[in-house]
Amino acid sequence: MTEQTKDKKVHGVVAEYTDVDSLMAACRRIRDAGYKRTDAFTPFPVHGIDDALGIKPTVLPWIALGAGATGTMIALAMQIWMNGIDYQYIISGKPFISLPAFIPVAFELTILLASFGTFFGMWALNGLPRFSNPIFTNPRFDRATDDTFFLYIDAKDPQFDQAGVERLLGDAGGEQITAVVDDDTPTKIPRFLLTAIVSVIALSMIPALIVAKMRVTTSDKPRFHIFMDMDLSPAKDAQQTSTLFADLRAMRPDVPGTVARGAFDGNLDYLTGIDMEELSMTDAPRAQRLVAAYAQGDDASAQAGGDDASADSGDAAAQTDKTPWLKSNPLDVDMDVVQRGQTQFGIYCATCHGLDGRGNGLVNQRAQRILATAWVPPSNMHDPTLYQDQYPDGKLFSTITNGVRKMAGYASQIEPEDRWAIVAYVRALQKSQNASLDEVPAADRGTIEKEVADVKQQLKEAAEAERQRQEEAAAKAAAEEAEQATEEADADSADDQ
Repeated sequence: MTEQTKDKKVHGVVAEYTDVDSLMAACRRIRDAGYKRTDAFTPFPVHGIDDALGIKPTVLPWIALGAGATGTMIALAMQIWMNGIDYQYIISGKPFISLPAFIPVAFELTILLASFGTFFGMWALNGLPRFSNPIFTNPRFDRATDDTFFLYIDAKDPQFDQAGVERLLGDAGGEQITAVVDDDTPTKIPRFLLTAIVSVIALSMIPALIVAKMRVTTSDKPRFHIFMDMDLSPAKDAQQTSTLFADLRAMRPDVPGTVARGAFDGNLDYLTGIDMEELSMTDAPRAQRLVAAYAQGDDASAQAGGDDASADSGDAAAQTDKTPWLKSNPLDVDMDVVQRGQTQFGIYCATCHGLDGRGNGLVNQRAQRILATAWVPPSNMHDPTLYQDQYPDGKLFSTITNGVRKMAGYASQIEPEDRWAIVAYVRALQKSQNASLDEVPAADRGTIEKEVADVKQQLKEAAEAERQRQEEAAAKAAAEEAEQATEEADADSADDQ
């Protein structure tokens, strides 16, 4: 030991070896001598050197396992609490606590924490971070990555005795046996480096301070858009045009076959207005086509159901219509259904048919005003040929669904239940004209009769008042004529005198 190293703390002793075999023999001898805190440095991996040094298997896999299991438990507990207890939210009809749905998040968090556990566990087991190792003070140690093997015994080993260790390493074939002492390089951080570190930290806080200021203050300047296309997306309103699609419509129609959740009704009688069982007996091929079209779930279904409605444009076709239409409305018609139908009729039908159903809506009035030659006047709902006995409810439903003549079908705009509600309202609208008291529910007849009597009394009183007014007017006129005649007679008498 040189004089220079005498005053320095000894961290261990290192010896050099020229080949693997001599290193392995020295490792076994050191292990057999009872030394535990040892290490070997080689230019390349050496198989079996762990056993030669007596190094026990690392606990790092257990650390990774524990961290991964912790991640799994955290993910499951978090999702069970969030989705199943604190904020219950139905996703795709799954139960609130659905382990299969929780697996992706649990898997990701397991991998994440296992990776963290492995990384930081390795640091802890190796005593990292260490910015300097005393063994680096030995200039010959640079050859550890080249062609020399080193065996090191740490001074913290309970059996460490520097003289004995040096002798043992020498007996084991070691060369250049030297003590590992403190690094005498300055430990003080250079001022320029310290200034740079402080400057970087200060600069890194500027964005956070700007964001914090923006959150607690107001400004009359427009905000800065980092993602312009996301903040100002080219959204379109209904009825606007768009060049993105061939039909120039911004509002996209439903994808063919789209059925809202819970809205599917497999009853074809309800969807077509046709008695399918009877149709299958009288016209089996057509019934099969209709069933196949609805099974495909595309617009062809509506077209198939509309074949008959389209044929209604001609009287001859109407006379040959053998379609077994539903005679009555499948809904349980009550006041709510009729009012619902009235609302839908006002939205979709009244523009052409008029609120009273007489076929003189605003569109028809304008068409007549501008003398539109291609305009086909809408039907008068009070035409006897459209009454239920001649125009069944199912046929009226099909007409609304598929259209007729110039009228387009409303299947894509009005739900089947609302179409049937419109049928119910049209029937009520028809019955509102020339209805007899027998068609009024017995419970309401008294009210109706009273209202009729009141109206008749009001009309009688109005007629009597009008008669008296006319009599008074006639008497007044007669009196005025008599007075005028008297004045004229007096004037003539005065002239004669």
